[in-house]
Amino acid sequence: MTKPRSNIRNVAREHKESMSRLDRIAMVVTARVGTMGFFLTILTWTVLWLGWNMFAPESLTFDPPKSFTLWLFLSNLIQILLMPLIMLGQNLQGRHAERRSENDYEVNLKAESEIQDILRELRELRVMVQEMAQREVGG
Repeated sequence: MTKPRSNIRNVAREHKESMSRLDRIAMVVTARVGTMGFFLTILTWTVLWLGWNMFAPESLTFDPPKSFTLWLFLSNLIQILLMPLIMLGQNLQGRHAERRSENDYEVNLKAESEIQDILRELRELRVMVQEMAQREVGG
């Protein structure tokens, strides 16, 4: 007798549906900011900004020396604001990974149980085939 099979859970969908709007925003920010492209964009912008204002003719510079402090302040402010968002996104990704892990464990337990059932049925079938073969030979 076989056990009724339970439905397989879609953990990714469950996790996505459990997230609030703010969680989704944090995930988008984490996904975008945590890339090499974002890093290279910020690096390029900073090098161009500083390079132009340091080496261009004074009449063409757009940021007087005192404004460099403002640029540093804004850069640090962006980093300070992004840091908790990235950490929040990583926490959400960690919870998702934990759910996937739990689901994988459940699936493995179910698979092990089904394998044991199949092996038991195969042993029973082997015994039945052997008995039938002995009856044929003996009969």
